[in-house]
Amino acid sequence: MAEKMGILGRKLGMTRIFDGAGAAVPVTVIEAGPCPVTQVKTLATDGYNAVQIALTAAKEKHTTKPLRGHLAKAGKGLFRHLREIRLEGAPEQELGQEFTVAMFAAGDKVKVTGTSVGKGYQGRMRRWNFAGSKDTHGCEKVHRNNGSVGNNTFPGHVFKGRKMAGHWGNETVTELGLTIVDVRPEDNVILVKGSVPGPKNGLVLIRKQ
Repeated sequence: MAEKMGILGRKLGMTRIFDGAGAAVPVTVIEAGPCPVTQVKTLATDGYNAVQIALTAAKEKHTTKPLRGHLAKAGKGLFRHLREIRLEGAPEQELGQEFTVAMFAAGDKVKVTGTSVGKGYQGRMRRWNFAGSKDTHGCEKVHRNNGSVGNNTFPGHVFKGRKMAGHWGNETVTELGLTIVDVRPEDNVILVKGSVPGPKNGLVLIRKQ
């Protein structure tokens, strides 16, 4: 699915600001960009239209030789994080062009993609919000158990997708409809109202909706 242009950033944490009416607005502070274009893909050469952007300068010893050769074409140095954004039409961006927070404005609706906080291995009640068994008589030491999950002789196995205990979190999550409250180009900072996925210092991709 083709996407609108965006920018990479890091989630710094939360704070609050006051609007014109004096109301406190909770916001997430994201330090974003500048993100240079490190590759431009077109329908003719790659089969689809896309732009690759980069973030976080890296030392030469922390990069591979193929990556150094790839990034040398843009002439912007070495970077740790690369992300590709698909586009509807032919890319208008040029190799080496930089994107900054100035591409956004207060009031814009954006979607933010990040990796959710990992919760480790969790039981079925916490992972899937199950109610559990009753706490009155007739129930002994099975209050948080899975209960019956199998089948009869046919098919004789547990179906895939059954909601059971397992790893929770640490997944790619996209939150839609978030609002940009303020943009501060001098600090490369965006203030976003809404649920931004990921932990502090987590990498996020902010795209226009």
